[in-house]
Amino acid sequence: MVNFVFGVQIISGILLIILVLLHSPKGDGIASIGSISQIFTSQKSAEDGLNKVTYIVGGIFILTTLLLGYGLIK
Repeated sequence: MVNFVFGVQIISGILLIILVLLHSPKGDGIASIGSISQIFTSQKSAEDGLNKVTYIVGGIFILTTLLLGYGLIK
């Protein structure tokens, strides 16, 4: 059982890294000077879905870390 939870933790950790890297940056940077920053605002629903998946994978990672860290799985 420990090996299964450890495998889930590794997979969720890798997925979490990939999902965080897929997020778009929140700051507009130098694009906020003109109206260039308004071009990419049409993908809000995709960003919301990506946020939900990131929260779920992050929760799984934290849960498996706590289970393995406190030795609750034998």
